[in-house]
Amino acid sequence: MSGLAGRRVATVSVVVTDYDQAIAWYVGKLGFTLAEDVDLGGGKRWVTVEPGSGQGARLLLAKADGDRQVAAIGNQTGGRVFLFLETDDFARDHATMLANGVEFREAPRHEAYGTVAVFADLSGNLWDLIEPKR
Repeated sequence: MSGLAGRRVATVSVVVTDYDQAIAWYVGKLGFTLAEDVDLGGGKRWVTVEPGSGQGARLLLAKADGDRQVAAIGNQTGGRVFLFLETDDFARDHATMLANGVEFREAPRHEAYGTVAVFADLSGNLWDLIEPKR
């Protein structure tokens, strides 16, 4: 298995309605950085955003193409939490996100694994903001 040590999940695709709207939300509300925005022609773009720290997986903001993809917007995991945004300061990030208009679906709670609260992205996909116990 030593040949697998250099692998990691680098990019996760999120189906969105509109590239520019999604960029504005992830950058403006979550504080992510626009990493790439490349015109692929035919109305397609390669758009990636990443946490401001530059750590963790990038998100590929993929504009829905066709009825099946449009139907998946906001429900990419059948209503379960989709992604986990890890922080080193839950209180700071929770307050900033609330001030930026991020919709939290619950009050923060303390679990055996850390402090967590569920929020929805611009399309309705569910995320956890989590400060893990160290």
